[in-house]
Amino acid sequence: MSEINLELKNAAIFQKESLILNDVNLDVRKGEFVYLIGKTGSGKSSFMKTLYGDLPLRQGTGSIVGYDLTKLREKDIPFLRRKLGIVFQDFKLLPDRNINNNLSFVLKATGWKDSHKMALKIEDVLGKVGMKTKGFKFPHELSGGEQQRVAIARALLNDPELILADEPTGNLDPQTSVEVMKVLQEIHKSGRTILMATHDYALILKYPSKTLKCDGNKIFEVVQRAV
Repeated sequence: MSEINLELKNAAIFQKESLILNDVNLDVRKGEFVYLIGKTGSGKSSFMKTLYGDLPLRQGTGSIVGYDLTKLREKDIPFLRRKLGIVFQDFKLLPDRNINNNLSFVLKATGWKDSHKMALKIEDVLGKVGMKTKGFKFPHELSGGEQQRVAIARALLNDPELILADEPTGNLDPQTSVEVMKVLQEIHKSGRTILMATHDYALILKYPSKTLKCDGNKIFEVVQRAV
């Protein structure tokens, strides 16, 4: 059996005192590509935030890339996030520095010191997302799709065991969404595990894979019908 990167049992997801999701039982195995779907307000973002330590797991059990979510302390969170690659809907690039410096900022923040190794790593991840020649540009000089490619490259910097992509195509037009999805598919083919929250059903039909749905305070796997 393949290694489990994420497992939740009888978990409840809270946003402050509000119960968002209840009785969550699921696992994501190494090498899987898993969609998380559901309407706005169904709990997708709260679920993702619990996985990367923004919200505590107060009920049930859960583990992600070797970390027990019920015992996660403030000082553990930076180390957890080094083993995760997180891609947000709104890119979160630093506007006052170019792409190379955006990426070197992350490497320095996660303990890298050798400038030559850092430069090689940045070139490597930008190459994986088709942005090798754009390192000297600033975020405002790039299209939305290019900025999201850079955000994906940033998520790859520390060779994460699991990539959490929270609506990565949410701010993009359909054509650009497909281009970003192709990048994620290539990364998945290289052996990465990806959990992607999305409301873009066209992408799910185009690139079918295991799908979990948030609905009625639950998460459950949905069986895709052939179309």
